[in-house]
Amino acid sequence: MKKVGIVMGSYSDLAIAEKAADTLASLSVPFEVHVYSAHRTPCEAAEYAASAEKNGFGVIIAIAGMAAHLAGSLAAQTVLPVIGVPCKSGNLDGIDALLSTVQMPSGVPVATVAVDGGVNAALLACQILALQDEGLAGRLKSRRENEKKAVLEKNRTAEEKFSKHL
Repeated sequence: MKKVGIVMGSYSDLAIAEKAADTLASLSVPFEVHVYSAHRTPCEAAEYAASAEKNGFGVIIAIAGMAAHLAGSLAAQTVLPVIGVPCKSGNLDGIDALLSTVQMPSGVPVATVAVDGGVNAALLACQILALQDEGLAGRLKSRRENEKKAVLEKNRTAEEKFSKHL
């Protein structure tokens, strides 16, 4: 199975990276986590992305706040799918990172999930890998079914609690 690379632009993005890592681990998907800045370690970030495919990666998750150039700078160095996770930071509450991540020029795509969306980034990475891995596809379907059951159980609890008001 291909690995997922999780790259944070700053160690301050660790909480979001942990959500992605926990999700990948729960689905038995191998991953690595790194801190490479698009601005402070551009050569290391570029080398990581440029060698990711030959190093067994299938998807890269790029987590960054503020200017959030990380996803685009990684995507410029590889044809692997890159998923950007904009993070809340600074004075603009993540809007700056969101706009930076989604405003990629034609020819260098970056998929973008919600601000602080580490879980969804991991799930999207798994969906991409599951196109060639039936076992992973099955684990994703089971996860969805379990989530459905949990919501329906909460629905039953709410209906019972408020049924006396009908």
